[in-house]
Amino acid sequence: MQIAAPVTVGVLVLMLWQLTVVGFDVPKYIVPSPVDIGHSLVNDFSSLFNGLLMTLKITLLAFAIAVILGVAASLLFVQSKWIEISLFPYAVLMQVTPVVAIAPLIIIWVNDTTWALTICAVIVAIFPIISNTTLGLRSVDPNLLSMFRMYRASRWEELVRLRIPGALPYFFGGLRISSGLALIGAVVAEFVAGTGGARAGLAYMILQSGYNLQIPKMFAALILITLTGIALFALMVWMSDRALRNWHESALKVEH
Repeated sequence: MQIAAPVTVGVLVLMLWQLTVVGFDVPKYIVPSPVDIGHSLVNDFSSLFNGLLMTLKITLLAFAIAVILGVAASLLFVQSKWIEISLFPYAVLMQVTPVVAIAPLIIIWVNDTTWALTICAVIVAIFPIISNTTLGLRSVDPNLLSMFRMYRASRWEELVRLRIPGALPYFFGGLRISSGLALIGAVVAEFVAGTGGARAGLAYMILQSGYNLQIPKMFAALILITLTGIALFALMVWMSDRALRNWHESALKVEH
């Protein structure tokens, strides 16, 4: 039911879209029909797939770096409230600064285009990891924390045995948000960079298709970006379920 319901809605929307475009004889350079988009996916699959691989490369690299740096920052913040107070505002500053505004500077400063795009995507994706993981590391049961300190557990034991396990649901929640933001950051950075040739991602193909009025190809690239975002989110949900389902109430299956 959870799969059938949204699939049914999607099929009905596509049918209505196709009938509307055909019925009103809408030119494909204004709004293409789903059939036109499907033809473009098949005919331009090679170039679209290469663009997808490039965008996915930037996304996954940025996501991995955001996770590593975000977790490291959270572990640092939890060691001292003063460290968190001093540095956390800069994490917020990165989050509220539009990447479109700073992407041109990063692309100028960093000679390698791949790394320039990756840095832009990291800036977009890192904040949910920092904020969620930090919140999870601090949201420990006070009674358990008192018990650990009563038995004179070291800070390392307190971190590994209490804080990190308790922070995992928050961490995986951050992963779900960050994975999508890494993709968004990669696409926005590609728009700003306008990189063509062998390093062209899907965003560049959208721009190029728009200039050439190849609107079905533009929609095909948009669909691939959307499907990639859905796949990343589904992967994070699966990882969360695998990690938490045997012990945490947020992932336990409740039978009615």
